[in-house]
Amino acid sequence: MREVAVIGVGMHPFGRFEDKGLKDLGRIAIWDAIRDAGVPPKDIQVAYVGNSLAGLLTGQEGVRGQIVMRDAGFGGIPVINVENACASSSTAFRGAWMEVASGLCDVALAVGVEKMFVGDTAKSIAALAADSDIELARMGLQFTGLYAIGLKKYMNMYGVTKEHFAKVVVKNTYNGSLNPYAQFRTPLTVEKVLRSFVIAEPLTFHMCSSMSDGAAAAILCSKELARRYTDKPLVLVASCALRSGMWQPPGKKFLDHDIVALTAKEAYRQAGVGPEDIDVAEVHDGMAPAELMVYEELGLCGEGEAKFLIDQGRTTITGDIPVNPSGGLAAKGHPVGATGLAQVAEIVWQLRGEAGQRQVAHPRVGLCHNNGGYVDGDAAACSIIILKT
Repeated sequence: MREVAVIGVGMHPFGRFEDKGLKDLGRIAIWDAIRDAGVPPKDIQVAYVGNSLAGLLTGQEGVRGQIVMRDAGFGGIPVINVENACASSSTAFRGAWMEVASGLCDVALAVGVEKMFVGDTAKSIAALAADSDIELARMGLQFTGLYAIGLKKYMNMYGVTKEHFAKVVVKNTYNGSLNPYAQFRTPLTVEKVLRSFVIAEPLTFHMCSSMSDGAAAAILCSKELARRYTDKPLVLVASCALRSGMWQPPGKKFLDHDIVALTAKEAYRQAGVGPEDIDVAEVHDGMAPAELMVYEELGLCGEGEAKFLIDQGRTTITGDIPVNPSGGLAAKGHPVGATGLAQVAEIVWQLRGEAGQRQVAHPRVGLCHNNGGYVDGDAAACSIIILKT
């Protein structure tokens, strides 16, 4: 397997864009990535396009990637459509990485795009619910309820409080206020988070990620060819691990058989690093309090110790383990099929020292964690990508 570099990234800002469709969102992210990479479009040999919900929300099925790529000016190259819930664009990134790493091609494009504001909120919520076992979803057990059940158990096991959850939101909304691509740019206080209306106890309104429109893209090439295109600091793919959820035995301990912990172990093994080597991380916080559990699942602290990390400010931009400098899903927004590549873009900017006001100090190794869907007590998909300079 060849070493692979990420030489260009691009994003369309996340938010509500009622006048834009998949083509408009995707085109901007694709061409931003091309310009960032300095790659002539004719050199791109394959494209993986991640999208989760367009079939249900816009009616576009089957050829979503081809539609987006043709509008951006590309035809003739292989276009692979990738649908894998919230991990769709992370999975697209993996496909592009494998193409280059295996030697099948030298330059590959990964795209993630999602259009969630379609004039009918109920339709969008129903589409999101379809990323879980539909029989459970029809009983009313949707993602906020599933998160709430897990968080209550976590609170009872480790003495975590709603104030700890609110502190995660405060951290991430501050970070989001510094991110020009973020959907929400207003920092919040603990009091405002806790006083917002309850969605599903213990989750309040400001703890939950929003629907969003947006897109992100990355251009990958072999390490040996990277300097042909760019003189920017070289960001290499150290590992790219993907797993599907597994059956969860009743009464299991928090980290036993956990998909995130298992995927993290695989990613660390591939990269030859450990959690102590991670300088900056973007993690999937569909409900912001879940970020605390991810700290433990990734091994950034011991089991039950995440509350100390947030209390001590260690995961802020200026802390020793910065997490979600982009603002995370609750502040940056969560256009399902674009989220994973937006994480990649943020980590690339961080490793290249291009993150502006939210830049962390001298990162060399960055991690992207992205969960997707829900099946039988566990995430349906989990991707962990480790990038390094």
